[in-house]
Amino acid sequence: MNRILSILFFVFCSVVCFASADINPVWQKANNFYQQKQYDSAIVYYQQLAASQPTNAPLYYNLGNAFYRSNKVGAAVLNFERALRIDPDYSAAADNLTLTQSRIANKITPIPEIFFVSWWKNFTGATHANATAMISLLLFIVLIGILLLNRFQKPQWLRGQMIGGLAVIWLCSLIISIQSAVNAHSRDAAVVMQSDAPMMTSNQQTKTQSLIPEGTTVKIVSVKSGWIEVQLPDGRTGWLVETALERI
Repeated sequence: MNRILSILFFVFCSVVCFASADINPVWQKANNFYQQKQYDSAIVYYQQLAASQPTNAPLYYNLGNAFYRSNKVGAAVLNFERALRIDPDYSAAADNLTLTQSRIANKITPIPEIFFVSWWKNFTGATHANATAMISLLLFIVLIGILLLNRFQKPQWLRGQMIGGLAVIWLCSLIISIQSAVNAHSRDAAVVMQSDAPMMTSNQQTKTQSLIPEGTTVKIVSVKSGWIEVQLPDGRTGWLVETALERI
């Protein structure tokens, strides 16, 4: 029963996205092919659009749906992840990503994050980059204004503790805005696109540590000579051949 409800939910989300998309001839062709269950043809047109619209979250969402229908789990996960990278609040993409990941055989269980780590990641997400930068700028202007006021007018209510406190708040907002900007441009995550990709203990192909299932999202640690050192959702690290991955 739960499986049936999940499938119905997936179909519903897909229809909503199609109905809300800005229709142009290529969009229309892609959507028509999707509705006719010609998913490979739909993918061709969606990818054509993606080449010119790399920040279009609904486009990657539709691509994820088409790949899911084509039983290409890795590509589906990749495109849902890309939609969420552009818009972390895209709930339909998050729901379909969870559904797609449930189809991964031998899925690696991630280590639960402590509250503070999850909060920091959400707070410094890409969608907050502009807002935190604006807050930091406004606080800086206010701080400069108060310093000038204190220098020339010396009001009794204005004390060094207040200026120091405001300076600390501004510094914190500056750190958050910088981290948000870094996260917005970071591409340190990737999806395994190969079925049972062998993860080595080093980039010298010395020993296979484990087989990583297709569709697993990993963190990129370093790159060396065609090999990528990755961190798995459960915290383990190892090396995968570069062709087995695609960056989000």
